[in-house]
Formats: sequence, structure tokens, C-alpha cells
Amino acid sequence: MKEQLRNALRHHAQAVTIVTAHGAGGPVGTTVSSFTSASFEPPLVVVWIGAGASVWPVLRTAPLFAVHLLDAAQTGLADLFATRNADRFGPGTRWRPDDDGVPLLLDAPVRLRCRTARRIAVGDHIALVGEPLDITHSDIAAPLVRHQGRYTSVA
Repeated sequence: MKEQLRNALRHHAQAVTIVTAHGAGGPVGTTVSSFTSASFEPPLVVVWIGAGASVWPVLRTAPLFAVHLLDAAQTGLADLFATRNADRFGPGTRWRPDDDGVPLLLDAPVRLRCRTARRIAVGDHIALVGEPLDITHSDIAAPLVRHQGRYTSVA
């Protein structure tokens, strides 16, 4: 059933995002394609994180995190943050910490800086619910999307 569900959901196009946070060991981040709005009143978003993800130990207690929506030209950045043991915040990544230490990716066309509102365990994932505190965005001509196991875009 697991493979059937995985194969069926490959037909569901999803925006590609990167979630970042700051922990005792420094910045962490991962590529996530399961992100959505949850509520407009109050404003809430949800990102789904695998319980075994390398970033989960930080996100489990982080009071703040950021969600970055990517554009079609940022497949390399998405791949970097999806690779285990990669130097995600090395010289090739343009970023800066905000006043609270949350890593902000400077080239992301959309960024939501969030306060963690709730963490809800569901199966092998955790719904990380965030209250946006700051939102920055520019026009995205073609957002980066994942469909059928590949990157694509919607223009």
C-alpha cells in the first residue's frame, strides 16, 4: 500500500520549498514539497517534516522557522538542501541569519518567517504549523514544482 500511495501522489504537483531554522549547532534546512496554508484567520501555514529527517531534532524545539518558496531556476538549491550531509549553508548559498538567528535564503522569491504554533505527529511525519510573522515576496515568473518525481514549473 505504501508504494501504491507514493505512486498515486506523484500525480499531485507540489511547490518546492526549503525550510530553515537555527539550532545550537548552527543553521539547518531541508527541501520540502509538502507545504500549504492552513488558515487565514488566524494566519497559519503547515509544512510536513519526516520524523526521521536530519532537521527534525532542531525543528522539534525551534520557536521560529522560515519557509522559502523557490522559482524554476533554483533546482540546484533544492537538490543541495535535499542531500544528506551536504554543506547547505556553505559558500554557494546566499543567506544571512535574521535577528533571531533564523537562516534566510536571500535568493528565494518568497519567504515566510514563522513562529512555531504547533507540532502534530501524524504517522511517520510531523505537521509543523507556523504563524507567519514576516512575509517577503517578489513576482515568480515560474515557480519550482515537483510532479511525477521530477522538477517542473508552471508559467
